[in-house]
Amino acid sequence: MPRRDHAIGEAARLLGVSVDTLRRWDRQGHIRTRRDSANRRRVPASEINRLRGDVEHGLSARNRLQGVVRELKVEGLLAQVELEAGPYRVVAVITREAAEALELAPGVPATAVVKATSVLVER
Repeated sequence: MPRRDHAIGEAARLLGVSVDTLRRWDRQGHIRTRRDSANRRRVPASEINRLRGDVEHGLSARNRLQGVVRELKVEGLLAQVELEAGPYRVVAVITREAAEALELAPGVPATAVVKATSVLVER
């Protein structure tokens, strides 16, 4: 039987981010968590699937611009990604950790996912 939720450390590992990042996402409302009887954060499997963009749950976004990374500027904790997607040039600021996890570099194919006022980069 599949797990219904995960401890925060395991959820962070599955998502490829730090525990601190997950805690920050929780405070900012980017991820839904619950508390167990010992007041520890638990992350539902559905949230992990949503954030990973798993096909069965999918990331709800209509605007996906497939392209190629043209420039990547990394400074401190942030990375600026310039993506050439057909006639569009998309620039997004993401965490350094995310850029490294996606293995972004000039010439690498990637997709800009535009959702409301946010742009996510996936590969």
